[in-house]
Amino acid sequence: MEELTVERVQEAMDITDAARTKATPLVAPGSDEERRLNDMLRMCDDYRKDAAHFLEAGDLVRAFGAVYYAHAWVDAGVRIGWLDGHGDDELFTLP
Repeated sequence: MEELTVERVQEAMDITDAARTKATPLVAPGSDEERRLNDMLRMCDDYRKDAAHFLEAGDLVRAFGAVYYAHAWVDAGVRIGWLDGHGDDELFTLP
């Protein structure tokens, strides 16, 4: 079993940040899908902020969990086709 370290949490945060930056919207502006996508991305951003907070507090378990929740939100947007993952099957679970 691998030990949870600050470096491992930071690596997960960097991967999530890369995914959040790379994914681009595929929904029509002003549509219900855009509203829902924006909500999903807000959840991603909120969990990412939580991860940073927990990391600063030294709570590696909660930081690791929060960053993976953040990544899951952006990954879900790609998976359902509201975000373009640009063919990156390392950052995303492509449809």
